[in-house]
Amino acid sequence: MNYFFSIFAGIIQGLTEFLPISSSGHLIFLHEIFGFNFIDNLAFDVVLHLGTMVAVISFFCADLFKYFRAWLQSLIKPDLKNNKDQLLAWLVFVAALPAGIVGLLAEDQIETFFRNPLFVAVLMILVGFILFFSDSFAVLNKKLSELNFFDSMVIGFMQIFALIPGVSRSGITIIAGLSQKLNRRDAAYFSFLVSSPLILGAGLKKTLDLMQMNLSQTDLFELLLGFIFSAITGYLCIKYFLKYLENNSLQIFALYRIVLGTLVILYLFLA
Repeated sequence: MNYFFSIFAGIIQGLTEFLPISSSGHLIFLHEIFGFNFIDNLAFDVVLHLGTMVAVISFFCADLFKYFRAWLQSLIKPDLKNNKDQLLAWLVFVAALPAGIVGLLAEDQIETFFRNPLFVAVLMILVGFILFFSDSFAVLNKKLSELNFFDSMVIGFMQIFALIPGVSRSGITIIAGLSQKLNRRDAAYFSFLVSSPLILGAGLKKTLDLMQMNLSQTDLFELLLGFIFSAITGYLCIKYFLKYLENNSLQIFALYRIVLGTLVILYLFLA
């Protein structure tokens, strides 16, 4: 049965890491409410996040290499005014920096302090309403090529809140992008670019934690299943989510958050 749970949790992680519905919130619900527990939940969550790290790096491999090369080039011969790749590379760097610093210093403490399922459910609802109204009333007339450093800093500081379970890294970054008039597809694209170094850093940090754990062959196979399905699902999710946003709104994800959060609260009070 744990093999089935591993596959199911991997699929959930792959979807919720990139859709604006909170992967950490869903994992908390799976573990602490619905009893999807493994020999070591921390190890399992680490491996699921490594799966989504592989997904985002695989999907954006060419783009990430291009922008990283442009960033290095800008250190030697800066031309941000005329070189759009250099400019975007620095915008991604600026946007990733605040959450990267706070995450490095306090991510574990933040996740532990805010891990209560009731608190997570309330945040699911609250951010759901914010996403709904942001999508409904934002003026979405700006393209990625028009993004500036002020926009990037707003998105970066907003992303700090994504460290709190239930908020959603992609959700809060997309909301911040919409607030700066960025269109939906480009807001999501920039969100994924910014998340790449953050997911990579968190993945490497958590890999060190994983290496210190004593796991059996059965445990390792369960982890491998979760990793594989998280990576595959995450890759497909990025691909089709970006296509979806070319002609559709984010309101269905906002409504999903509100409904799920409400159901969890009812369950907690009635169970």
